[in-house]
Amino acid sequence: MSSITNKNIVAKPFLRWTGSKSWLVKDGLDKFIPKTFKNYHEPFLGGGSVFFSFEDNRAAYLYDLNEELINTYQQIKDNVDLVINSLKRLKNSEDEYYRIRSAKTTTPHTSAARFIYLNRTSFNGIYRVNSKGLYNVPYGRRKNVDIITDSNLKAVSSRLKNVELMFSDFEEVLTKSKRGDLVFLDPPYTVAHENNGFIAYNQKLFSWSDQERLAMVVKKLSDMGCYFILTNASHPSIVQTYSGLGEIYKVSRHSKVGGRNKTRGDFNELIITNII
Repeated sequence: MSSITNKNIVAKPFLRWTGSKSWLVKDGLDKFIPKTFKNYHEPFLGGGSVFFSFEDNRAAYLYDLNEELINTYQQIKDNVDLVINSLKRLKNSEDEYYRIRSAKTTTPHTSAARFIYLNRTSFNGIYRVNSKGLYNVPYGRRKNVDIITDSNLKAVSSRLKNVELMFSDFEEVLTKSKRGDLVFLDPPYTVAHENNGFIAYNQKLFSWSDQERLAMVVKKLSDMGCYFILTNASHPSIVQTYSGLGEIYKVSRHSKVGGRNKTRGDFNELIITNII
């Protein structure tokens, strides 16, 4: 029986996330999942669409270098009612959005509520901070959005019970993974799809040296006997960097990221895996 399902998922991703792999969950990730594996690891958590697509509640380890993001997951896991009650006090309006965006929170659960609110009411679900580390995405004018998603947040809280959440670099996965575990890696894309341009903003988040370091981590995971699935931009430099570490597949998807036509359209992406 497959470890991933596309139907009857109780807990669903609660964040809008640029680069989400929800399209891949719907369009063929299942064929790359091993029939049996032990624990699950996701070092670039983001919106967690792949994690939430699993049927079972096996032990999982979820990592990210976004401290606000990890706090949000942790608070939903531990204090979901407090998060929901905080969300219920917020209104979806432009004035309220900018008030909340500039406000400082005093408790972990109100920080989580603020993160969810801004994510769900911002422009395109982008997470972006300025040089001072302050969130600076404009209001999205999405009038009919459900800010609270009460029942889903409670389902997410339940789904996270067997999960260890870590604010850490992706290399931490090497200390937690064991033979027979599955590791899904979806790093920020360093290069633009199928051309020679580098993505300036993502390069600050995830440099080419990080990309090379990730390739070394993937090799070590494979040598340890772990299964890995890595997604990345379809680009010759990526193919060269990961050559010999597993099978490389090209898959197509449609992007709706960004507000300009040049950022929208069909793209090829790569899946690199040692699962045959």
